[in-house]
Amino acid sequence: MSFKPEDYSIPSYYKHWLGDQAEDYIGPFFFFIDGETPRSAFRVQEHNCNAHESVHGGVLMAFADYTLCLGANMGESESVATVSCSNEFVAPAYEGDLVEGECKIIRRGKSMVFSRCELSVEGRPILNSSAVIKRINPR
Repeated sequence: MSFKPEDYSIPSYYKHWLGDQAEDYIGPFFFFIDGETPRSAFRVQEHNCNAHESVHGGVLMAFADYTLCLGANMGESESVATVSCSNEFVAPAYEGDLVEGECKIIRRGKSMVFSRCELSVEGRPILNSSAVIKRINPR
């Protein structure tokens, strides 16, 4: 199923990544590649929130992982898998917020990509994340 960013008040130049049911169930999540910088966005819905009415940390970590993997494959169809991921929660986000992600590639090797991302709401950081992503070559 394909989702339209406009249906979530996200600019139309964002794209929906087809084929990941978990991300669609949690999000849906959207992305675009801004030159060499992968960017992502999702609109917080009621089902993303915990008992404190803020976004559940697991949802933010899943969205950070999505953003980091986009950095590894740069929005292409290359398969990748997360080897490790570290997260620091900085501030909460709430229902209705637009959470945006920005990924920075630290090093891209033949088989591994080292990257960082920051998630923010209205320019205010809410989560910092870093990961090692495995590039999976088709057999």
